[in-house]
Amino acid sequence: MEEKEYYSRNFIEEAIDKDLEDGVYNHVQTRFPPEPNGYLHIGHAKAISIDFGMAKKYGGTCNLRLDDTNPTKEDTEYVDAIMEDIEWLGFKWDKVLYASDYFDDIYAAAIKLIKKGKAYVCDLSADEIREYRGTLTEPGKNSPYRERSVEENLDLFKRMTEGEFEDGAKVLRAKIDMASPNLNMRDPVIYRILRAHHHRTGDKWIVYPMYDFAHPISDTVEGVTHSLCSLEFEDHRPLYDWVLKELEYEKPSRQIEFARMNLNYTLTSKRRCLKLVKEGIVSGWDDPRMSTLCGMRRRGYTPEAIRDFCDRIGVAKSNSVIDFALLEACIREHLNKTAPRAMAVLNPIKLIVDNYPQGKVESLKVEVNPEDPSMGEREVEFSRELYIEAEDFREEAPNKYHRLVPGREVRLKSAYVVMCTGCDKDEDGNIVAVHCTYDPETRGGDTPDGRKIKGTIHFVSAAHAVDAQVRLYDRLFNVENPSDESGVESFLDNLNPNSMVVMENAKLESNLKNVKPGDTFQFQRMGYFCCDRDSTPEKIIFNRTAALKDSWKGGK
Repeated sequence: MEEKEYYSRNFIEEAIDKDLEDGVYNHVQTRFPPEPNGYLHIGHAKAISIDFGMAKKYGGTCNLRLDDTNPTKEDTEYVDAIMEDIEWLGFKWDKVLYASDYFDDIYAAAIKLIKKGKAYVCDLSADEIREYRGTLTEPGKNSPYRERSVEENLDLFKRMTEGEFEDGAKVLRAKIDMASPNLNMRDPVIYRILRAHHHRTGDKWIVYPMYDFAHPISDTVEGVTHSLCSLEFEDHRPLYDWVLKELEYEKPSRQIEFARMNLNYTLTSKRRCLKLVKEGIVSGWDDPRMSTLCGMRRRGYTPEAIRDFCDRIGVAKSNSVIDFALLEACIREHLNKTAPRAMAVLNPIKLIVDNYPQGKVESLKVEVNPEDPSMGEREVEFSRELYIEAEDFREEAPNKYHRLVPGREVRLKSAYVVMCTGCDKDEDGNIVAVHCTYDPETRGGDTPDGRKIKGTIHFVSAAHAVDAQVRLYDRLFNVENPSDESGVESFLDNLNPNSMVVMENAKLESNLKNVKPGDTFQFQRMGYFCCDRDSTPEKIIFNRTAALKDSWKGGK
């Protein structure tokens, strides 16, 4: 009997499949609607993957639509950054659109609601509206302006539009139900007066729509079939549906919510991230410790790893906290397969091979990446004077220390077996050089007599070494929920003091002398590293993307 492959659909796919089967829609169109008031972060990556992924799965289209309904916070800088991040992640929009493209449609919709008796101009202040709204357990009270006539509302709204009133003096509210158990349905504000220069429409408008009003209209006018958004908008869906029903659209869009991504040891709050930037705790929005996509890109995260991370999380209906270790596992897995290997000594000390001929240099052929033989081989120099990690030598060490100790042999990776003979110290007792002898019969690391060598360390030829600065980045916070300020005065008290350690005197193998910003390598035994955008031929800078294994298991 032939086995069939069964595919488990998520709830979004089930809803789309049913809509297509029932003829509600004959195609699928989605959109990704970020507000251009900041940089995209790792949470947006999930929304991007879902919005663009669903369109691709069903052979449909996905637009990038910038929600520019709040001109006081928006900037073309953010628009450009958003586009760059989406393209970097590997997605391509069908069209670039803006909520402001629909301002005329949205304004006409407001007039229609007024004429239907479903919207009114209200003179209550923001604080009064909040007071009248009621609570989760108590119904709200009707505004004293709720029963204005259609004619009066049309006149007042026109005068609002023409700039007769001050900002905040009047708003346009939907007339729904002040006793609704859903606070979003208690006569929400749908238009406000806002004198602000818009980055696209200039000074054309003095009134601007609220997001909850603009969004469903933009979706439907645009032709979006399925408006996919995160779970915090679930309580807003009744308003979304009410707007479209009252406006009597023939093919209204359908909103479906999914759980947002919450990642431990991470902040995505724009307000808190801005505080980190303004107070100089991080170098900027693209600081490699930030959760922004531009920060992750600078650190060396790959779009393939982030997409894999989003796929592994899947699509859920309830919020949960994802372990940061899963994201790191995805980047390790991808870079293990794709990153060239290189030897780099971050905290160098000299190793002198006393019985190796003066002036002799050997060129050792080493695989670029043992996981991918097609990447070929590279040549690594071996000479009498080498650099090794200072941590790879101890004058005295326990038996389980399998590195250089006087009288003990170790293998220099891809080179020779050496015997440590001692070390030189300065007048203060600091070790300045380690000495050893090599076994010429062990080229490549093999031992013809079969003796076992437990330790293997890496090295860089001193005469050929390339100087570099290496920044060891780690998680910015040392608690799982850095937003939790219980027990501390500020979330800043949860900062990890070791989130960046700078190694100023690192030594790289000569193959990295022409490295370019964005190049990624596995520094053998050390982790995965990416050449920083500020790197120059005169000063090479590398950022650590991830250690070779998770050092956070069980806490630090």
